[in-house]
Amino acid sequence: MLLDIVLLITGLALILAGANYMTDGATSLAKRMGLSDFIIGLTIVSMMTSAPELMVSITGALSASGQMAIGNIVGSNIFNILVIVGLCAIIRPIPVGRGILTGEIPLVLLSSVVLLVMGSSVWLDGAQDMILTRVDGILLLIFFIIFMRYTLNSARKNPETTTEDNSETAIKIKPLWKALTLLLGGLAALVIGGEMFVGNASSLARELGWSEGLIGLTILAAGTSLPELATSAVAAYKGSSGIALGNVIGSNIFNIFFVLGCTSTITQLPFGTINIVDLLFLTFTTLVFWAMGWWWGNRRFTRLEGVILVLLYIAYMTYLYANLPA
Repeated sequence: MLLDIVLLITGLALILAGANYMTDGATSLAKRMGLSDFIIGLTIVSMMTSAPELMVSITGALSASGQMAIGNIVGSNIFNILVIVGLCAIIRPIPVGRGILTGEIPLVLLSSVVLLVMGSSVWLDGAQDMILTRVDGILLLIFFIIFMRYTLNSARKNPETTTEDNSETAIKIKPLWKALTLLLGGLAALVIGGEMFVGNASSLARELGWSEGLIGLTILAAGTSLPELATSAVAAYKGSSGIALGNVIGSNIFNIFFVLGCTSTITQLPFGTINIVDLLFLTFTTLVFWAMGWWWGNRRFTRLEGVILVLLYIAYMTYLYANLPA
């Protein structure tokens, strides 16, 4: 078991390092193509912070661990809202604009509801098993294309948000050879780390007597969400609340529409031990997230609300632990 844990941590380290290097290389190449910092951050950077979830989910699906792939996404999205937004609000209250409350957060809710409906086939049409089919995957990818279209159109309608940033945080253009090296090296680290992480997580699950779905909901979800946690916490501490909030919103939408869309298009994904309770809790979490921003905090996530979000996550983990198979 000790070796599994060491290799699990090593695989996670490779995944996080690979995602970081890929982000640096990809953003530099995008900058060379003349894209603004805003568009790069809105698309490439938000996708790259979800690269660990993408790699773990695809690797899990290809190794016949479909429920681990779904568990990773469901658990990551719950972790993103309850832990990341919660901790960021505790660090510094997060103001949220009306446009985000009427536009982006409802899309996060839509993604959760779509996954809930797709996972309710047993009750809705009498299916024997809960499975994400290839048709479901294609529909999720269509939703992702619509989301990207909406995002880019919003950016064009608000040109002031696409102005160049001349601060120290502006994206720097690296030499072409260095950008390509970072991109390819990061990709290699992601592939190798993903193989190690999923393989040893499965082995650890068997030794602990846990299902692969439970491992995905807990260990994998928290581990692969580290890029979002680090990015958002640092941004909140520096007072860049928009980055912290946008990172979570973009990641949650990307995880369901793109990551699960790609993965279930490659191969059908059985939900396994990921049940309707987990999907309902994800939807409930998103509703709480939206309600806190819209009503309770007067368009602001307060420190008290941050504490409530973290306590909800602790309660969910307690529920999972209490329902472990004997």
